[in-house]
Amino acid sequence: MKHEYLWVVACVMGMTAISAGTIATATPPPNFVVVFIDDLGWGDFSCFGNQDARTPNIDRLAAEGIRFSQFYVNSPICSPSRCALTTGQYPQRWRITSYLNNRADNQRRGMANWLDPHAPTLARMLHDNGYATGHFGKWHLGGQRDVDDAPPITAYGFDQSLTNFEGMGAKLLPLTLKPGQQKPNRIWEDAQRLGQPVTWMQRSKITGGFVDAAIPFISQAVAEKKAFYINLWPDDVHTPLWPPVEKWAQGKSGLYLSVLQEMDRQLGKLFDHIRETPALRDNTLILVCSDNGPEPGAGRAGPFRGAKTRLHEGGIRSPLVVWGPGLIAAEKNGTHNETSVFAAFDLVPSLLMLANVTPPADVTFDGEELSRTLLGSSTASRATPIYWRRPPDRKTAGPAFPDPQPDLAVRDGDWKLLCDYDGSNPEFYNLAQNRGETTTLAGKYPEHVARLTAALMAWHQSMPPDNGPALGASAAAARKASK
Repeated sequence: MKHEYLWVVACVMGMTAISAGTIATATPPPNFVVVFIDDLGWGDFSCFGNQDARTPNIDRLAAEGIRFSQFYVNSPICSPSRCALTTGQYPQRWRITSYLNNRADNQRRGMANWLDPHAPTLARMLHDNGYATGHFGKWHLGGQRDVDDAPPITAYGFDQSLTNFEGMGAKLLPLTLKPGQQKPNRIWEDAQRLGQPVTWMQRSKITGGFVDAAIPFISQAVAEKKAFYINLWPDDVHTPLWPPVEKWAQGKSGLYLSVLQEMDRQLGKLFDHIRETPALRDNTLILVCSDNGPEPGAGRAGPFRGAKTRLHEGGIRSPLVVWGPGLIAAEKNGTHNETSVFAAFDLVPSLLMLANVTPPADVTFDGEELSRTLLGSSTASRATPIYWRRPPDRKTAGPAFPDPQPDLAVRDGDWKLLCDYDGSNPEFYNLAQNRGETTTLAGKYPEHVARLTAALMAWHQSMPPDNGPALGASAAAARKASK
C-alpha cells in the first residue's frame, strides 16, 4: 500500500525541474519557430493521410524532418492548450480551462480573464537569455470581447507582437468577401480598442500577413546576431471559413479544405525563407502542430474518436512535424516516430535544453525534457502520465455531441482511462491495440482501472477547481427536463 501511495503521489506531483548540471551545451543557440494551427485535425495534413487536400509545404517539412503521431496537446480547446504550450504547465494551474470569453462567461465557468503575467513563459526565459522573441498570430490568453484591461502580449516576454481580435496590441483584423460581393465586410471591428495599430486585410490572407511580419523580425534578429524564438499562430483553420474568392468551395468541409490548402501555401513563404537562408537553415528548428482537434464537420481526426472539446483521442491528439536539417541527424529525415508519447507542455523544457537555458530556480514544469526525442536521437516518451480535464462548459456540445462526455482523462503508457469527476463511468482502452477507443476494457482490467482512477482523481483534486461540476449538473437537469 505504501508503494502504491508513493506511485500516485509521484504521478500527481511529477513536475520536472531542469538543473544547471543537465543542460546540454549548444553553440550557437538554435532558433525556434512554433507554428500552432487553430482547430486542425490529426488527419488534416496530407502527410498524415488526408486524401482530399494537399499540404505540400508542410509535407516537405515532414519529408526533411520527423513526423510524430503520438503527440498530444493539454486541452481539447483553444486557450488552455495555448497556456500549456506557453508555460510548460497544466493550464488548470492558471485557471484557464476553456476558451477565454467575456467577463461574465469567464466568471460563470470559474475561470481567469487572462493568463497571469507572473506565470513562467518560454518566451520570457529565452528573452532573458539573449533571444529575440516575437509573437505573430492568435493569442487568446487575454484581451478579448469586453476584457480590455488584460496585459499586452509583450508582458509575457515578447519583444514584438502582432495578433488578431483575441489579444492586446497591434493587430490584423479581417475583411470578408464572398463570390459575387463587390465590397468586403468587416468583422470584429470592436477589437480595434484592444490595441493599435490596426491593419484591415482579407481574412483569406491573414496567415500571410503574420508571415510577412515575422520575416523582417527574423532578419533583424540575424542582423543583431541574436537567436530568435517565434510564435506563428494562424487564425486558420478556425471557422468561420473564408478562402480566397477564386478558391471558394461548397459546404463546410469544402470551405475547410480550401482554407487548409491556402494556409499551407502562405506558410510556405516562411519555410522557404528559412530553408533558403544558409545561416538559418542549419540552426533553426520548426515545429508545426495544432491547438486541439477539429471542429465537427470541418477537419479530420484521422482514425480517432472525438473532435474539438472532447477528451477522446480526436480532441487531444495532434500531428507534430519537426524540421531542422542542421540539428536533426540526416538519417532521420523523412522518418515517422510512432513510439514517443509526449505533449505540448513538454516542448517548453525541451526547447530550453536545446537553447542551453536554465529556468529560474522557482520554476518547475509539468512538462518533461525530451529534446533528444525531438531531434530523433531517442524514442523516449514521458516518464509520467498525461492528465486532462474537460472544458467546464462542455459536458455536452450539441448537436455534434449531445450525449454527456467524460470529465477527466489520463494516458499512462499504452493505457488510457476516461471517467467522470467522481471516478464513475470509466472507459478504459489499450491504445496500442485500439487507438479508435471503440471497446472499453474497464470490466476486464479492474486493478488497472482502480490504479489509474486513483491517480487521475488525485491529480484533479490537486488542481484549482473550475465550475465544471456545477455546469455539468445543470446540463444533466436540463436534459432530464426535456425528456
